[in-house]
Amino acid sequence: MRTFDAIIVGAGQAGAPLAGRLVEAGMKVALIERKFLGGTCVNTGCMPTKALVASAYAAHLARRAADFGVSTGAVGVDMAAVEARARKVILDARGNNEKWLGGLAGLTLLRGHARFTGPRTIAVDGEELTAPKIFLNVGGRASVPDLPGVDKVPHLDNTDMVALGTLPPHLVVVGGSYIGLEFAQIYRRFGAEVTVVERMPHLIAREDEDISEAIRTILEDEGITVRTGANCIALAPHKQGVAVSVDCFKDEPVIHGSHVLLAVGRRPNTDELGLDAAGVAMDKRGYITVNDRLETNVPGIWALGDCNGRGAFTHTAYNDFEIVAANLLDGEDRSLAQRVTGYALYIDPPLGRVGMSETEARKSGRKILISTRPMTRVGRAIEKGETKGFMKLIADADTQRILGAAILGTNGDEAIHGIVDMMSADQPLSALRWAVPIHPTVSELIPTLILGLKEPES
Repeated sequence: MRTFDAIIVGAGQAGAPLAGRLVEAGMKVALIERKFLGGTCVNTGCMPTKALVASAYAAHLARRAADFGVSTGAVGVDMAAVEARARKVILDARGNNEKWLGGLAGLTLLRGHARFTGPRTIAVDGEELTAPKIFLNVGGRASVPDLPGVDKVPHLDNTDMVALGTLPPHLVVVGGSYIGLEFAQIYRRFGAEVTVVERMPHLIAREDEDISEAIRTILEDEGITVRTGANCIALAPHKQGVAVSVDCFKDEPVIHGSHVLLAVGRRPNTDELGLDAAGVAMDKRGYITVNDRLETNVPGIWALGDCNGRGAFTHTAYNDFEIVAANLLDGEDRSLAQRVTGYALYIDPPLGRVGMSETEARKSGRKILISTRPMTRVGRAIEKGETKGFMKLIADADTQRILGAAILGTNGDEAIHGIVDMMSADQPLSALRWAVPIHPTVSELIPTLILGLKEPES
């Protein structure tokens, strides 16, 4: 039995920095990782996918060169070089993590699969460790839906896509949400035929319908076929690769593709942790139940990142680390209740989102104010020749606080942060109304959005 002050399971975007803080505080720490340091973000998520987004954008912009008075030859895409670039991004980031963690005195980095043997003990490949504090940052993985025929055909997930290295003649994406739509546009811009199949009536169902329809138009304008309302999705082998049954009550009932990407959500990596042996509670989907301080039902055990179901992003995982470190080491009283969560959809143009959607705000019973502005009236978008999308702001008429916002347009993922910051600081509309943003930017239209706030039509 090896004894530590703290054990961290998983070297993702919460586990690794937490290890650094605990060691800095003088603790003897064990960090257990069964695969790659850096978690999903570094190895199969944010970093490689956004590298692919950048390559796809370069190809798209090159094809539009004449719009800017620039002459080019034929635009080709070297998929092996694209994959190599994304792989280098992964390896560089992973290597930086290896170097940093390997140099921390007081940290023992163990490679292997961790499993609880009791509330304070964890076994790693036959070796038992114990500590009064245990932190779980085990992340998640792509879900495989229980579709008819799913076991009869080869299928891809996000991990496969970032390492593909070849161009699918026809990629069928099952799932019309964030991951699926990003890959759909990426591979369309690389030159593939792409079809998106979504069982719900609208893409990214959690967003407002006007945003969903605008995104659909953006994708369809680039030649992506979108099939929503697919109420009977099934897979079967076909001479071209795979047959995907859609049954949308219109158009072709079956789509024949060369490759199929399953992008229908993610599940936590909690099923092989032996949580029962520690008495740690989970919900019916396998997410570890935590309170607003990230504590589980077992004293001395915390869960951070994707495995706790309280955020599915790199930035929320990192904020989980910040909350735990602040409470344990800095004498603060931080909680999830204080977090204002923003996120983005990285199609081009991107969608930046924070807070409530219009639909959620209407259902809340508040007296709300709404303002919208098309990107065709944003100078920066006009100058860049990227005018698709719109901006939307939702506010509480009584408290004069922003409830939520969406910026679907060029630089929307960056411009949204001005609103994220105001909501996090709990500032009234007037504080942002009288800001003097830089011209020409997308953010400069935010005060104008505030001036346009009015009660929505019922």
